[in-house]
Amino acid sequence: MKRIIITGASSGIGYAVAEALASRGVRLGLAARHTSTLKELKEKYPDCVEYESIDITHADAPRKLSELIEKTGGMDIYFHVAGIGYDNPTMDPQREATIINTNASGFARMTSTAYSYFRSKRKRGQIVAVTSVAGTKGIGELSAYSASKRCASTYLTALAQLSNNELAGISITDIRPGWVRTPLLHSDTEYPMEMSLDYVVPQIIRAIVKHPRVAYIDWRWGLVCAIWKLIPDFIWTRMDYKKLHPLGRRHEQSK
Repeated sequence: MKRIIITGASSGIGYAVAEALASRGVRLGLAARHTSTLKELKEKYPDCVEYESIDITHADAPRKLSELIEKTGGMDIYFHVAGIGYDNPTMDPQREATIINTNASGFARMTSTAYSYFRSKRKRGQIVAVTSVAGTKGIGELSAYSASKRCASTYLTALAQLSNNELAGISITDIRPGWVRTPLLHSDTEYPMEMSLDYVVPQIIRAIVKHPRVAYIDWRWGLVCAIWKLIPDFIWTRMDYKKLHPLGRRHEQSK
């Protein structure tokens, strides 16, 4: 039976995927800063779920991840969903730094720990991470968010190259969703090509199973990103970013 560690499992995509996998009898180790919902999953699926409180921005996160892996009985797949994001129209430096610290530094801290685990065990493991279509280009008031997601995607590319060069056999999958409707999105705001969790979760699980190098969620967003990549920066920087993303409200992907 595959053993999957999910970081960022307390809400949104992470929680929905965790619940779907636990209902199928998959052995899970769940991590998040806040564990009340993880405790509920443990009570509902006691034979499938273990959990640990982990803040990926803290230096002790690798140690706690190792403890969760041991508690789960090992790890075959590491699934990283943890991340924050919100618009920053005033360009508040602390807010920008917080996003980067979580989505870039925290991301590197956790995925490198997972990679090192597989390498030390000489195990053909799998690392899957949710980044974002926002990483395709820098988007106005989402400057830190889009930059941090670009960083995460580039980091995964580097890990894939490292795995191939080392003949480590560690598979790397970058899942790039567009807007996903979760309770963390404002109910009175319409998002471009918005998708429901019921629609997104099966596609994410399919990507985990088939482990493509990059998976856009969904095909429409893949097409949009392909077009975005073709737009020169001197044109992109003159475009109205508010037509790309509804801003002025905070949004988070997971905690």
